[in-house]
Amino acid sequence: MPTTTVRHPDRSGLAVRVAATDPQALTAELDALGCAMTPRLLTPAECRDLIALYDRAELFRSTVDMARHRFGSGQYRYFAHPLPEPVRQLRAALYPLLLPVARDWADRLGRPAPWPDTLDAWLERCHAAGQDRSSQILLRYGPGDWNALHRDLFGDMVFPLQVVIGLDVPGDDYTGGEFLLVEQRPRAQSRGTTTVLEQGHGLVFTTRDRPVRSARGWSAGQIRHGVSTVRSGRRHSLGIVFHDA
Repeated sequence: MPTTTVRHPDRSGLAVRVAATDPQALTAELDALGCAMTPRLLTPAECRDLIALYDRAELFRSTVDMARHRFGSGQYRYFAHPLPEPVRQLRAALYPLLLPVARDWADRLGRPAPWPDTLDAWLERCHAAGQDRSSQILLRYGPGDWNALHRDLFGDMVFPLQVVIGLDVPGDDYTGGEFLLVEQRPRAQSRGTTTVLEQGHGLVFTTRDRPVRSARGWSAGQIRHGVSTVRSGRRHSLGIVFHDA
């Protein structure tokens, strides 16, 4: 069986890429839309290496056929522990970037902010609560596939933001397949936002809800996400979730 070489960016390299994100611009876009794009986090070669992992079944704890479960059409796989090094490093580097936003949103909504300063300490709390399975996702879509609107909630321990990284080149490797975000504001019609995932870039988005202004101050805008129908080609993405399942 042929082996797959996976490039392992060093910690400082990934940290530099994540640090290239302007935190003020990121926060402003999250406050306005509930999602925000990062600079490039993975090189094209690193994206191809992650795509190649999809066919290595030993790296995953489960595979989900979306049509079978009426989640849409397509397939995704949950990585098993231990995570591939690039996935682990990305998760660790992104957590401190997003932590101030998570805490600020909790404050605006009058909620507790149970997230400690480090990802390891947060995951210890998840595991103590019985959420100890990997929630990191590698997704694959072909022509006609799509993902229904949903939330990635696996228990009571929830981090309010997550990240999806595009692994293919839109327009060249596939068409269609835009990322969808739908927000239901209190006593208002739903609002939809679409985003084309550029290869190697991450999209930070709301896991469950976020603070929105209302006549009574801050209210929770309920949010779900999905993927529009892929018209041609094959689309892959990496989902980074900061709470375990």
